[in-house]
Amino acid sequence: MLDSVGVGELPDAQAYGDEGSNTVGNIARAVSLRLPTMRALGFGRVAAIGGDPPPAMVPGATGRMAEASAGKDSVTGHWEMMGIVLERPFPVFPKGFSPEIIEAFSKQTGRAVLGNKAASGTAIIDELGPEHMKTGAWIVYTSADSVFQIAAHEDVVPLAELYRACEIAYRLVGEGLGVGRVIARPFVGKPGAFKRTANRHDYALPPSGETLLDRMIGAGRQVVAIGKIQDLFAGRGITRAVHTASDDDGMDHVLREMESTRDGLVFANLVDFDTQYGHRNDVEGYARNLERFDVRLAEVLSRLQKGDLLVITADHGNDPSTPSTDHSREFVPVMATGAGVRHGVDLGIRRTFADLGQTLADVFGVGPLAHGTSFLHEITRQQLP
Repeated sequence: MLDSVGVGELPDAQAYGDEGSNTVGNIARAVSLRLPTMRALGFGRVAAIGGDPPPAMVPGATGRMAEASAGKDSVTGHWEMMGIVLERPFPVFPKGFSPEIIEAFSKQTGRAVLGNKAASGTAIIDELGPEHMKTGAWIVYTSADSVFQIAAHEDVVPLAELYRACEIAYRLVGEGLGVGRVIARPFVGKPGAFKRTANRHDYALPPSGETLLDRMIGAGRQVVAIGKIQDLFAGRGITRAVHTASDDDGMDHVLREMESTRDGLVFANLVDFDTQYGHRNDVEGYARNLERFDVRLAEVLSRLQKGDLLVITADHGNDPSTPSTDHSREFVPVMATGAGVRHGVDLGIRRTFADLGQTLADVFGVGPLAHGTSFLHEITRQQLP
C-alpha cells in the first residue's frame, strides 16, 4: 500500500476541492522519474509517468480503482479495500473543535491547548512549537480529514503522557463524535528546526463492519500488519503487527516476512509518501521516494515464490504540486503479479476499492465479502493456493 500514490482525479473530485489533482502524473510532469521496475510491471498503463510507452506485454495485471465510499482519508480507503463501503464520510471540523470539547480535553489531561484549527502539521509545529515548549500546552489541530491531532515535544511531554492524552481524546471525539482518528504527533528539535519523529501513533475507530482481515482471522489464517495498518483497523483482524520508522524500514520488514510467513496475508503501508512528501508539498522528495521504492520493489520481485501473489495499490492521493496540503480524491493503481498471474491483463477501472478485498477473499477461500467484485478469475493462470 503506497500511501497517497494516486493516479488522477476521480469524476467527483471537484466536490472535494480536488479538481486537477494527479499525484503521480503532476510529479512526473515536474520531475523526471526513474522507475524501471514499476515501468516493467505496467505502471505506465495506469499512471502518466512520461518517458517511453509502457511495454506491450507486462508480467501481470494492471488497472485503476475508484473509491465508492464518501471521503478521501486513510481509514476510509483502507477499510474499503478490505470490504467496507461507507455511505457517509467521517465528520470533519474545518473550524476546529467546539470550546466544550477543548475544555473537557484540557481538564482531563491537565494541560492547556494551543491551536485548535485546521493546519499543516509541520506548519503548526513551527508556529506554536516555541510557545508549547515554554508552557507545556498541547498543540491540537485537524485537517480536511476526520482527525484530532495532538503534537507535543518529546523533551516537554513524555511519550506515555502524550499517548494517554490521545486515549482521552479518543473517548471524547472518537467514541463521542465519530471522528475517524486521534493521532499522536510527537516532535523534537529546537525552534526553527523542529522535526516530527517516528513515534506517531494512530487511535482509529474500529471497522464498522466485517473486513477481509476479520474473515482471515476467523479462518485461522495469518495476517501480518506492517506500518500503520494495525492503527487503521484498531488492531482488529491482525495476527501480528510491526510498526516502522520509514518506508525503507517497512520494505525491510516485508522482505523478512516473505521468508518467515509461509501462508497468509502480509499487509504493508508505506506512509512516507503521504506524511513526509505529500502533506509537505515536496514534489522532488516524493519523486525520489518513488524511485527508492522502485529499487526495493525489485528485491521483492526477486524473492517471490511459486504460490505468492503481490499486489501494489494506494488508498487515496496527495498531490504535492497543488496548493493544498491535504489528501486528494483520486483513482489508485492496482497492479498484481506472481507466478500464477496471467501476463498482460487489463483490469480496467474498478468501481470500488473493495474489488481487491473480494479478490483476496477468493484467494484465501474466506469470501464472499459484502462488497466488491473479485477479479481473481481474470488474472490467474491456475488456482492460487
